[in-house]
Amino acid sequence: MTKQIVRINKSPVELYKILKFENIAASGGQAKFMIVDGFVEVNGSIETQKRKKIYPGDIIKINDLVLEIQLLQDLS
Repeated sequence: MTKQIVRINKSPVELYKILKFENIAASGGQAKFMIVDGFVEVNGSIETQKRKKIYPGDIIKINDLVLEIQLLQDLS
């Protein structure tokens, strides 16, 4: 199982956007199909809401890939 940290600029972010921007899905449309077809888990439960709001601390699992969501801190 591969674990990857995903840092987001704002919270919340829609689930399908994370899959698209992390290149797990080739497009937003493909990401939505992956979610609706039950290939994505959020915090241990299969998630079928394409626009599910994802917050820092959430864990997304797709096959053997685990994404841990963190908020990118403003360092200025």
